Amino acid sequence: MKRRILFFAVITLLAYGCGNNKEEINITLLPDAGTTYKAGDDIGLQINYPAGIKIDSVVYLMDSARVGTVHDSSVVHIKTDSMSLGARVITAKVYQPGKSDELTTNIVLLAAKAPEQLTFKVEKIYPHDTSLYTEGLVYDNNSFYESGGGYLQPPAGEPVDGPSLLAKTDLATGRILKKATVDPKVFAEGIVVVGNKITQLTWKEKIGYVYDKDTFKLLNTFNNNVGVEGWGMCFDGTKIYMDDSTNRIWFLDKDNYRAIGFIDVFDDKGPVNQINELEMINGKLYANVYQTDDIIVIDPKTGAVLQRIDMSNLYPKAERNKNADVLNGIAYDKAGNRIFVTGKKWDKLFQVRFVKP
Repeated sequence: MKRRILFFAVITLLAYGCGNNKEEINITLLPDAGTTYKAGDDIGLQINYPAGIKIDSVVYLMDSARVGTVHDSSVVHIKTDSMSLGARVITAKVYQPGKSDELTTNIVLLAAKAPEQLTFKVEKIYPHDTSLYTEGLVYDNNSFYESGGGYLQPPAGEPVDGPSLLAKTDLATGRILKKATVDPKVFAEGIVVVGNKITQLTWKEKIGYVYDKDTFKLLNTFNNNVGVEGWGMCFDGTKIYMDDSTNRIWFLDKDNYRAIGFIDVFDDKGPVNQINELEMINGKLYANVYQTDDIIVIDPKTGAVLQRIDMSNLYPKAERNKNADVLNGIAYDKAGNRIFVTGKKWDKLFQVRFVKP
């Protein structure tokens, strides 16, 4: 019995000794978790470890993609000029004789500089139908296709303010030329025109609708499981962009609406959340920021906010029609190089030009 007690005591001491030895071999990874950088900054990846430790190799990864390999504590430099913004996970796989360790940290990449501040000039004012709680606005062939949100049969806690609509309106008069009423239990959101089809999102219901552009006949529906919610959409001729109430803009396949990528929207201070109605204008994403009078211009490759336009003087709240809500809705006439903006249930639609102050 004494031998067994002695045996376990030795094992315990060995285990304790090994544990202490392992703690002494303290390998750390830089940069520290949560460190922020701005696009264009150099990021130096490096491990530190006590003298006398033999390292065979260190493999560095950023978001699972290998970015460098060294055989000691040398720094691996990462260029960030064209990198998409947001949180990035950094992993160091440290190989020693007979064993390996894996260390992780994270950084946040912000826009290189503050957005350029722009203002606007009103070129023309058109009427807008006040029944439309504007969620999506698309210009096409001297008419607008517009999605109006609302519930006729709302879930608990939501008001009756529907119905949700898909509408075609006349630019000169604002008159609704054609409309389709959406399921009374859903709240319609952004729309996009791709070829002869219109695709419409819903807010929380995770359903998408596809219509014939000319007849508004419902062609099919699909499960929209991308993102937190369905908000705004636009099309660049190749892929669809969709936002979801956060600062993320998803890339969707135009044929099956599956996610094929994303960007996260950041300025030089941090994430810009509640990105709403979207429009692609000359290779840049223009977006309303919900519950603000701001329109921002976004680099679609990196997510950086390039410009910000304060629209608060466009249609001051004290002058708006009864029941008018927030600014939301951007549409672009590419042939005529015209930009249109409106708001939810506004009685006016504005043709504007964005300019430097």
